[in-house]
Amino acid sequence: MMDTLTLPFLLPFMQNAFFMAALVSVPAALLSCFLVLKGWALMGDAVSHAVLPGIVLAYIAGIPLIVGAFAAGMTCALATGFLADNSRVKQDTVMGVVFSGMFGVGIVLYVSIDTGMHLDHVLFGNMLGVGPGDLWLSGRISALVAGVLVLKWRDWLLHSFDPAQAQASGLHVNALHYGMLALLSLTIVATLSSVGLILAIGLLIAPGAIAFLLVRSFGRMLVVAVAVCMASMLAGTYASFYIDSAPAPTIVLILSALFVLAFLRRQAETRRASRQRMARAG
Repeated sequence: MMDTLTLPFLLPFMQNAFFMAALVSVPAALLSCFLVLKGWALMGDAVSHAVLPGIVLAYIAGIPLIVGAFAAGMTCALATGFLADNSRVKQDTVMGVVFSGMFGVGIVLYVSIDTGMHLDHVLFGNMLGVGPGDLWLSGRISALVAGVLVLKWRDWLLHSFDPAQAQASGLHVNALHYGMLALLSLTIVATLSSVGLILAIGLLIAPGAIAFLLVRSFGRMLVVAVAVCMASMLAGTYASFYIDSAPAPTIVLILSALFVLAFLRRQAETRRASRQRMARAG
């Protein structure tokens, strides 16, 4: 029995999957807290879809895929900001148009050329196929993103709540704005080989949303989000081995279930507090 339970930890491809899960969970969870506070869920979705044409063009040009993915992600973010600032259309509408357009361009490019890439791996990840190169790349990006967020989290927190106050305090709000977009693009690149483009939004939103429901201070929110994301990724990878499923959707299902539980817990606490206030008033 014990040999069966520990088998995933003995297989090299599963060991790499566990390492990848631990590496990408930290920056994704930290970033998700800021995205939740800023209401940028759709921005994360937009950038995650928009990197596909950059990946295909990078493959055609023979340059590292990370370069094309990052360039496409930043192009999407900058184009969204420019169109929203210079038109009457709201930002969420602009993001929907831009990300769907770029995703469509990526699909057309992909099917029009003969590549050795598997589109399923790009869209949904291939955590069980990651190698040392993927681990080193994701590890470097994760360390960079997590380090920047930890060092500057107070500045981004103020910018998330009140950009006008952040500017009045002497902070460079444009640098913070586009810096967050750059970190978002880098994080999506880091998660590309693990959960892919489609499911990356789950890692970029769910941990922060769960932590937001569970705690009331932002510092604790960061810690809880990292713990929830890492535990979900490791548990999803482990469970996928036994239920014969892909790790990425299993991870997202676990995060979704935890969100529902956190929501029900918050609802129960709200009702309990309401009854206590009514009892004291009576």
